[in-house]
Order: sequence, then structure tokens, then C-alpha cells
Amino acid sequence: MKKTFFYTTILFFFVALGLAQENKEITIENSDFIDKNQNEIPGAIVFTGNVRLLHNGVKISCNKAYQFEDEKYIKAFGNVQINQGDSIFLNSKYAEYDGKIELAFATGDVSLRSPESTLVTDTVYFDKKNQEAFYNSYGTIQNKENTLKSKSGRYYLDKKKYKFTTAVTLTNPQSVIKTNNLDFYENNGHAYVFGPTTITSKGNVIYTENGFYDTKKDVGKLTKNSKITYDNKIIEGDDLFFDQKKNYSRGVNNVKITDTINKVIATGHYAELYRNIETKKDSMVLTRKALVKTLIEKDTMYMHGKKIIVSGPQTDRVIRAFDNVRFYKTDMSGKCDSLHSSTKNQLTQLIGNPVLWNGENQMTGDVMHLVGNNETEKLDSLKVLSNAFIIQKDSLSKNGYNQMKGQNLYGRFEDNKLREVDIIKNAESIYYIWTEKNEFVGIRKAVCSRINIEMLDNQIETVTGHKDTESIIYPEDAFPENARRLRGFVWRGDERILTQDDIFPAEELAIDKKVQIEAKSKAIESEIPMEIQKETLEKNSKKSKTKSSPKKPTKAAKQTLKTASK
Repeated sequence: MKKTFFYTTILFFFVALGLAQENKEITIENSDFIDKNQNEIPGAIVFTGNVRLLHNGVKISCNKAYQFEDEKYIKAFGNVQINQGDSIFLNSKYAEYDGKIELAFATGDVSLRSPESTLVTDTVYFDKKNQEAFYNSYGTIQNKENTLKSKSGRYYLDKKKYKFTTAVTLTNPQSVIKTNNLDFYENNGHAYVFGPTTITSKGNVIYTENGFYDTKKDVGKLTKNSKITYDNKIIEGDDLFFDQKKNYSRGVNNVKITDTINKVIATGHYAELYRNIETKKDSMVLTRKALVKTLIEKDTMYMHGKKIIVSGPQTDRVIRAFDNVRFYKTDMSGKCDSLHSSTKNQLTQLIGNPVLWNGENQMTGDVMHLVGNNETEKLDSLKVLSNAFIIQKDSLSKNGYNQMKGQNLYGRFEDNKLREVDIIKNAESIYYIWTEKNEFVGIRKAVCSRINIEMLDNQIETVTGHKDTESIIYPEDAFPENARRLRGFVWRGDERILTQDDIFPAEELAIDKKVQIEAKSKAIESEIPMEIQKETLEKNSKKSKTKSSPKKPTKAAKQTLKTASK
């Protein structure tokens, strides 16, 4: 029984000692003059001249101070300095300190300094228990090369972080950030923005509603409703990264790049952009359901490849596409293994198993060249080099195909429609002949040096053989089915791209589903920290409202403040 009483007494003693240490009295370390008669301020002891006070690690020095012992309350006047170790230094003309809740209030040319930054404002509150400082009277923070201006802000000493929830502007030599919700870490210069934000730098403007920006390295990551605008180009995507020093940007998932000058829109689920400010020879790489849409007169050309590279200015822009390349416009579509297109010479090369559909005409060969006209911005001519073959399904017969083949093919366009075709060297043809009343005449098979084809509205009008022509017209029953196909005949009508929706193969369409799953997973993960941010913000706001604030300066204090400022 005695031992239990002894241990209980000892435990109570240490608890009481701990509480006493946490809430010890305010110590007056020095004062030139002391007035305890309370003549000037009833209920207060007046200290004048080189006043130094200490409470729980907080040091206060000033020209004059009023101490209210019963309330553990201090009012300080003239050259007030409040500091906590080497973590924070607060200077002002006037301050109040409540020792019970360890909350300081400072006003009049306030300067709050940490090892990394300095805040200048009119009024600051310092919450020693929670290690926070906050202001609501417009302030300017200088952090090395960064300058932050806002109406209000909160500083967390332990995290070395400033939090802003009203209009704030961050300026440095590289950029200007404007937002309503910003977290800024002063030791590493990292900035996190929540809500509508603009980042303006030399040559570009960035918009986001959730992002990160490293002010030292000049790099950033954007994750919500984001876009980067530069040189009449707009980059959008679910997840954007940029490096201002390297003039590099990267987008992941639902990426869209709009080039207003070149009338080009590029989309995909992964994109990289490289800027060259001096030469203007920018480049762009697209993968994962890559698509480039180019406006041609009143029509749009859609082009897909597993990888697409676009580089150079408008006058010398080069587009390269690789691996199962497909393209489509209302009157033309095609496929090939790879594609190379240049605006400088208006040449588009289809390389590797190319096939081109112009209207009802299917054209194949080893290599195809589409040549445009820079002045009219229309297609001018077509070249099919080596093993040229043109096939058109005969519209009147059941299984008939009009066919022309030769070494090379040269075509001429009018208003983007194929008007005339010449097939050169070792030319052969099979052509179904009908009268104007759609009466069947026969099937003509011909061999010659050159075949000339005239077309109207993408339909064959006339077929004429030139030089060394051998031609026979067969009645249908005299021409066997197995002889109605020229050697090398391959009809690829089931591969034809009939709409812009057919531009993607099945494996590329599957990427969309993967992206949707990733987006849902990412949204769930991103919601957690965002909710914590909001919850913390709300709690801090409630704390600031419910805590007993320092007393407002009395008339005597105001008069002393005026005197001290003179």
C-alpha cells in the first residue's frame, strides 16, 4: 500500500513538472527601467529600454513592453524582434504575445525571416504551438530568385512550406505563376497548384488546374485540364510534363496538339515535343493510337501510324509515319508500311506494300509518290514505281474487275480527283466493255507498251493502248473465269478504309480501354491527397477562427506605436 502511494506521488510529481515546463512563466531577461506602480497602464508592469523576454524558446526584444502577469500577456513597442532559435525571426513596430496559448500578433512594417525566405507585410500572427505563421494583409515573400505576392498566406515552419488560398503571384526570371491555391516549399523551390492556374514563360503560356512546378530546375508536371500554348501550338493531355530549359514537353493519355498555322491537329496517348527557338525547327513524336489530321481545302486528311514524327516549320515540314500506316480523306484512302511527306517539295512517299484507293480504284506497286502543288495546295500527280497495278471492280458485272498493270504508273489530278493515268512499259489490261444502254459487248484483253486511261468522277471512261498493241475482245462465255485475272492480281477491297473511324487497327483501339482503366485508377489515387489538402485547409481555417486571438492594440498602445514610428 505504501509503495503504491509512493509511485503515484512520484508519477504525479513528474506530470506536474512536465506541465509546468510546458507552460512556464514569461521571463524578463533585461530592462533598463521598470515601473511596477501601474500608473501608466493599470494591471501591467512597464519595462522600458533594451527589453528582452523569454518564453518556451521564444525570445522577444523591444524598446518598451507591458507585462500582464495574471494573463501571461505581453505588449511590445518599438523595434520589436521575436525569434525562435535559428528557424524564424520576426521584426515589427508593435507586437502582442499571449503566453497561455503561445500566439503572437505583430503589426507595423512586419518582416518575417527564415533561413530561406523573407516575408514583408503589415500584420502577422505566429502560432508557436503549431509552428505556423499566417497573415491576411497582403504580403510579399522573397525566396532567392522567387517573389511571391498574395493577400493572405500561411507558413508551416516544420515543413518550410507556404500555403496560399487566395490570389497569389509567383515571379522568377523564368516564369510567372498566377493561381488561387498554391503550396510553396521554400527550401527546394517546389510549387504545387490546385485550381485554375497560369504559368507564363518566355515564349509559352501554361494552364492547369492541378500541377507541380520546380522553380529551380524550371520543370513541371500538370495533371488536370492542362494545356501548353506556344508559337500558335496548343498541347493538351491528361498528364503533361515540361522542361523549359530544354524546350521539351511530354504528354501522356488523351494528348492533343493543335497547330493553328499549319492547320494540323495531332492526337495520341503519348507525345514528345522538342522546340528549337532559334531555327524554329520544332519536332513532335506521337505513339499509342497516334493520329495526325491535316486540313486540305474543305476536306481533312487523317493519318495513323504506330509512330508518327512531325518536324520543321510550315515551309519545310516533314511527316514520317511507321508501322501499319493508314490514311483517309473523303475521296482517297490508303495503307503502307511507312510514309514520308515533305511540304517543301510537296512529295508524299508510300513505302512498303502500299495500296491506294481513289474512288473505286485500287492502285498498288512497290513504291508510291503523291505530288502536291504548293500554290494551289492540291494534289497534282501520282507515281507508282515498279509493279504498278490498278484495279476497279466493274459496276455492271457480277464478279468482273477492270485491270491495268505495267512497270510504272503516272497519274494526273484535277481538283484532287484522278483525271488521267498512263501505265508505262510491259502494259497489260483486262477491261469490260458496255454500250451506253448498259448492254454487254465483251471483255477486252490487251498488251502494249503504254496504256492511257481517262477518268471522270473516279470512274474509268476510256482505255487506250499505244505502240505494239495486241488486243482481243472475248465474248463472256469464251473467256474462262481463271483467265480474267492478270498475273499479280490481288483485290484488297476488304482492307479499304471507308470512314475516319476505320483508320485504327483493332490493337490500337484497345489502347483506349487501357487508358480509361488507368485514368480511373489514377483518379482514385489522386483524390486521396486532394481530400487531405482540403481537410487540412478547413481544419486550419476553423482553428484560426476558434482560437482566442491576441487583444487589439489599446489606444495607449496605438499612441506609443505612432511615437515609436516617428
